[in-house]
Amino acid sequence: MIRRFKDFAKRHWPALSLRTILFGTLLFVAVLPGFAAVFLRVYENTLVQQTEAELIAQGAVLASTYKAAWREGQHESGQDATPAATEAPHIDLRTNAILPPQPDAVLLGKADPRALAAAVRIEPIVLDSRNVTLAATRVLDAHGIVVLGRDDVGRSYAAAGEVRRALAGQTATVLRERGDYEPRYMLEALSRASSIRVHHVRPVIDRGQVIGAIMLSRSPRGLFLGIYQDLGKILIGVAVIFAILVVLAGLLSRGIARPLAELSQATDRVAAGRTDVPETPRTAAIEIRALYDNFRAMAARIEQRSRYLHDFAAAVSHEFKTPIAGIKGALELIDEHGDSMGAEQRQRFLANASADADRLSRLVERLLDLARADMTRIDKHSRADVWHAVRRASEHFRSADLSIAFAEAPSLPDARITGQVLETVIEILLDNSRRAGARAISISASREDRHVCLTIADDGCGIVAADTERIFEPFFTSRRASGGTGLGLSIAASLLVASGGTIELVPAQRGATFAIRIPEAVVEAL
Repeated sequence: MIRRFKDFAKRHWPALSLRTILFGTLLFVAVLPGFAAVFLRVYENTLVQQTEAELIAQGAVLASTYKAAWREGQHESGQDATPAATEAPHIDLRTNAILPPQPDAVLLGKADPRALAAAVRIEPIVLDSRNVTLAATRVLDAHGIVVLGRDDVGRSYAAAGEVRRALAGQTATVLRERGDYEPRYMLEALSRASSIRVHHVRPVIDRGQVIGAIMLSRSPRGLFLGIYQDLGKILIGVAVIFAILVVLAGLLSRGIARPLAELSQATDRVAAGRTDVPETPRTAAIEIRALYDNFRAMAARIEQRSRYLHDFAAAVSHEFKTPIAGIKGALELIDEHGDSMGAEQRQRFLANASADADRLSRLVERLLDLARADMTRIDKHSRADVWHAVRRASEHFRSADLSIAFAEAPSLPDARITGQVLETVIEILLDNSRRAGARAISISASREDRHVCLTIADDGCGIVAADTERIFEPFFTSRRASGGTGLGLSIAASLLVASGGTIELVPAQRGATFAIRIPEAVVEAL
């Protein structure tokens, strides 16, 4: 079921811009309070409690007036020993039950004469308050019989639950259905308060004895009537909220949407071969700024890699062109003049073609080595015994005319590199020294700033100062005539970079000296 719903949503989900999503999210969050106010009855419940509070205030005044009139008839005065306590509205539309319409009053004996006399005295006050508040007002005696009302004087409401509680000395407020209610417009059905009345009955207590009750009832303002009456305030609030939404959406757009759009355009430019990345917007979010920095670094690496590939392709073309041209020329000469050539001359041309073929073979092999070096990734948990790798690599170069001396350092830690890769790097350097005419090579090691440092120095012909900046470039060599490919140092540098290490040429008075730095191996926790 959930999968079907997700598939349906994916098929019909509209393509939305980030600005639309941001504004829609903010609008949804802003609408939630209004939704809660209307559909969760928050606003309507406030209207009902407002009605209850008004009836409590009106009932308290009329009860005090009734008690004063009651005492006036007996020429009594003074105050009750227990003052009246404050009352707060407690009606809740979500939890209080809606009772049926109030039962009709019934004839039940005669009213208390003293209560009737007190009702006559306060009648003008009751009428004035009823005309102003529009609340149905009745004054009851101690038995629940109406002594002052519109048309039911002499009848009893003692059967109503709220009246019984009031005659027992407790103030009671209940919600009852309106028996005469009929919806006047379509949306009125959404208002629960439109079909109810708030009934409030307050006992009148004199010196601890219930002498009567004030019975009030009124319909609260309906939901839409309340909204209409508060329309000005609501419209101002909506306008302020909408203005805040527009400002927030604009800020989010400047901080997120617009920078992402500019970065998307920069992506198209990079794909087209241009690497001009726009400046990071000052209003962009921190994460977007980091994205700009990473994208700028990526574009720089792409440009660098593109230049490298362009130069590499040009160098490969140049390096392959010379031996291929030599082989082709030798074959053409033999084909055209082979019959007239002497055996010695033919053998010379074939030897030249064979030498060019050998050069092509070495170039292809070195190119494969360089490709493997560029793709090599050293695991962070790799480790190699440096001196073990040095001795294994040196065994291939020991001869009567080449001596290799070692200056071992005590307690040298393992390096974060594989033994095979380290041996390859050392073999390349030793082979270069041998080809440069070196007779003696010294290898020393030390530990510095959590790195293993290797120094390889020879007494060969060295490197010309003008070439020191280019010796690690592919195909650069000063011994091309003797078969050098110019790829050895490039391969060594690529292998060391893959392990986080470096290699550099160190100034020396004689020969060539290379310094290698490799991070120490990770110490495994026990």
